[in-house]
Amino acid sequence: MTSMTTQQELFQFLEDRFACAQACTECARACALRASLMDPDGTEEQELVRRKGIMCAEVCDATCRVLAEQNRLDEDGIRVQLEWCRLVCLECAQVFERQPGGEEGAKACRDCAQACTDFIATLA
Repeated sequence: MTSMTTQQELFQFLEDRFACAQACTECARACALRASLMDPDGTEEQELVRRKGIMCAEVCDATCRVLAEQNRLDEDGIRVQLEWCRLVCLECAQVFERQPGGEEGAKACRDCAQACTDFIATLA
């Protein structure tokens, strides 16, 4: 019975890992798109949106790569990466929400943050 539970836990772990990586990919796309819509010579707020979008896309991309590598980082390293990604996504969502048309990007950021939170719970 123990091996069955262990196998089920492993499947859940892998599903959560994949869901998190997929959410990171979607968030990176949404953030890169939102950042590309901002004029680099625009207002200070537009520059903030552009910078946050680029940073969030890069952090999500890095997190996705970490999750794709099987044994490169230990569990603590993965947890740190996920927490960093979660925080950056939440910050980016707040910035996007203040922009007209930024709802979709903000939602992708919040979804990614939630996927990171869910996956961190499987590491505990």
